[in-house]
Amino acid sequence: MRKTGLWTSLAAGTLLTAASAAQAVVVLDFENIAPYPNNNSVFVQDYYNGGTSSLGTSGTDYGVSFGSNALLVCLNSTSVFCSNASHGGTDPGSEQSGLFFLSGTETYMNVAAGFDTGFSFNYVSLSYSGSVQVYDGLDGTGNLLATINLSPNAGSCPGYGAQFCPFGPAGVSFAGVARSVAFGGVANQIAFDDITFGSATPGLPVPEPETYAMMLAGLGFVGAAARRRQRRAA
Repeated sequence: MRKTGLWTSLAAGTLLTAASAAQAVVVLDFENIAPYPNNNSVFVQDYYNGGTSSLGTSGTDYGVSFGSNALLVCLNSTSVFCSNASHGGTDPGSEQSGLFFLSGTETYMNVAAGFDTGFSFNYVSLSYSGSVQVYDGLDGTGNLLATINLSPNAGSCPGYGAQFCPFGPAGVSFAGVARSVAFGGVANQIAFDDITFGSATPGLPVPEPETYAMMLAGLGFVGAAARRRQRRAA
């Protein structure tokens, strides 16, 4: 079998947060760390940790750092072809960049403050299996809290010029407080995106109808109070 990599031609990130009824869910989508398209040579480094990426870009400090081999992979659109990977139109808003590595058998992510409840992401692999392991210590140390075994899942994405396409979901719930995650697989053969803390399902949760109702009711209350103040002032 000919080994075709993610990077066959010439990756950044927004950390999104949303409050659900029970907890805050946090998603790393890797947009905006680097200009789009790029040449797959930008290291994530401390972009989410109060520092910078290898390109010198900086984001909000969420206490999340990545291993020295963690790279952005530029994802294809129907008009931009910068790698051999793409969401294939399945993930609007997170379609330009993901996470991969070109050396070693894994890359690490550290979350110094820790997170609990669940962990999830989207991934794509063409021919090789991978795994993701969640630990309660930094740099993959301490107790192993959860393991997610990943099977090849690439399908067909006509028009996107990518064999590694589309990305599919994976996740796990666990007990305890996690502080690091090891993303494992064959270098240049697996990519990750939409890394989600606090949920076994990747991406931000959609508020329930009753949540919308509470928000609208609250806005109505605030508006009524403001109108009463205006009438009194008049």
